[in-house]
Amino acid sequence: MTAESRLIKLPLNRVEGDLEIFIEIADGVVSNAWSKGTLFRGFERMMEGRAALDGLVITPRICGICSMTHLNAAAEALDAITGIKPPANAQRLRNVAVMAETVQSDIRHAVLMFLVDFAHRESYQNHPLGEEAFQRYAPLSGSAAIETIKETKKLLGIVALIGGQWPHTSFMVPGGVTNGLSLTDTMKCRSILAHFKNWYERSILGCSSERWKQITTLDELDAWLDEKPEHRNSEVGFFIRFARLAQLDALGRGHNNFISYGSYTLPKETAVRGMGGRLFAAGFAKGTEVETLDLNKIQEDVSYSWFQQDNPVAHPHQGQTNPFIAGKNDPRYSWIKAPRYDSAPAETGALAEKIAAKDPLFIDLVTNLGANVLVRQLARLVRPVSYMGAMSVWLDELMQNPNADFYHNVTEIPDGRGEGLVQAARGALGHWVEVENEKIKHYQIVTPTAWNGSPRDSAGIAGAWEQALIGTPVRDLSHPIEAGHVIRSFDPCLVCAVHTVYNGRPRGQMRLGFGG
Repeated sequence: MTAESRLIKLPLNRVEGDLEIFIEIADGVVSNAWSKGTLFRGFERMMEGRAALDGLVITPRICGICSMTHLNAAAEALDAITGIKPPANAQRLRNVAVMAETVQSDIRHAVLMFLVDFAHRESYQNHPLGEEAFQRYAPLSGSAAIETIKETKKLLGIVALIGGQWPHTSFMVPGGVTNGLSLTDTMKCRSILAHFKNWYERSILGCSSERWKQITTLDELDAWLDEKPEHRNSEVGFFIRFARLAQLDALGRGHNNFISYGSYTLPKETAVRGMGGRLFAAGFAKGTEVETLDLNKIQEDVSYSWFQQDNPVAHPHQGQTNPFIAGKNDPRYSWIKAPRYDSAPAETGALAEKIAAKDPLFIDLVTNLGANVLVRQLARLVRPVSYMGAMSVWLDELMQNPNADFYHNVTEIPDGRGEGLVQAARGALGHWVEVENEKIKHYQIVTPTAWNGSPRDSAGIAGAWEQALIGTPVRDLSHPIEAGHVIRSFDPCLVCAVHTVYNGRPRGQMRLGFGG
C-alpha cells in the first residue's frame, strides 16, 4: 500500500450472512480488494457419522433462500451412490420446485437487493432518472418493491404444493420424491405459474417471452429498447437505461472466467429440449470459449482461509473442514475457501449459466462489453424467461400422466461416493458425499458464493469479486456505492459460503449505501 492510498473496511448490508470487504483506494480508484467471510458454521463437520439420509434434512438448513437447491444437490449425490435414477414424474417435480425457488430469488434479489441502490438519494440525486428510481425502488414503499414482494410470494405456492412447505422441505429422496402431485394441485401450480408469467412479462420484461427470445445481439437489444414504450418503462428497460447513464457497463469486469454445473436433469420422454441431458449444459469458459466440464479439475484452496487440511489444495472428495484460527501475522483472512477450476478462479451465477449454454445474446454482450455489472445483472433479470417455458411443459406432462411412478424403491444406501451438482440461484452448487456402512464418512459443500467470494489462492490470485472490484472508481468515500453495485451483481449469500466469530473491539466502519 502506497503513502497515497487508503485502506477502507466496507461491511456489506443487504447480504445474506456476514461479509466484510476491504478495499485499497488510490487516486479515487480501487487498487486492491479482499473479501472476508466472517461466519463459520461447519455443516460438513455436522454431517460426519450421521445416517446417510440425514443430509436431506440438515443441508437445506444451510440457507433459507436457496434451501431447495441444497436438497436437490444432496438428493442427487445419493442418487449417484445408489445408481437409481428417479422416475420421470419425480424429476419433473424436482425441477419445477427448484425453478420456482430460483425465479422468485432472481426477482427478489434484482428489485429488493440490487435496484434499491438506484434509490439512494445521496448517490443519485443528480441522475436524470434518480427521482423515478426512488418511486420504483425505495425500500418497502417503491411501486416495484411492493409488487415484487406480493408476486414472488405467490410463486412460492408452487413449492409448497410440491414439497409441503418452504423453506427447508425434504420431499426429495434417493429414488425420487416422497409423494406425487394430485391433478387438482397440478392445476393450481399451472394457475400460479400463468399468473406470475403474466405479471413478469407485463412489469419486469415489458414484452412477451417469445419477443425477448428474438434478441440475440447488443444491436438487437438496443432496437428492442426503442421499439415500444412498454419496453423502455419495464423494470428491464429502466434498469438498462439507468445503468448505462450510471456507467455500470464499465464496472465489475473480473477474470472473465465462468463455471456452470448445468441446470435441471431432463426427465425421460419429455418435450423439453436441452443439452447433455440437462436443460442447460455444464461448462467452463474463458471468455466465451466454452469447454466441457471436468469434475476432476475442481479443487479447494485453503492457503488464505482459516482452515487446515493435509494438502492446502484438494479436490472436494479429499478436502477437509478443520477450522484454524491463525495468529496476527498469518496471511489468512476468510472463512471462505477458494474453489478453483484447473487452478483458475471463475465466477458463477446467471451470467455463467448463459455463457455455458452459449446463449447468443450474452455471448455477444460479453464479447463486446465483458462481464460487467450491467450484463451480470441483466442475465439474472431475464433468466426466468428460459425457465418458465420448461416449467409449463413439465406441469402439462404431469397432468397427462398424474398416476405414473414418482419413486423407485431404495432399500439401503450402499458404500460409495457421489456428487450432487446443480445450479442454484447464485450459481454452481456441489455436494460431494461418501457413505460407508450407511453413515456419512465424508461431506464437502462448495457453494456459489465460495466461487464468487473466495479469498486468494496459493498463487496469490484474487477471487472473482475481489478481482472485479479492482479498477472501480469511487466518487464519494462516505457512500462508495459503486463497490456495492459490483458485489451485489454477484448476488452474494454468505451463510452458504462459509461453513459468529467475535470481531474484537468495535472499529470505525463505513457502510455501503442503503436505498432511501
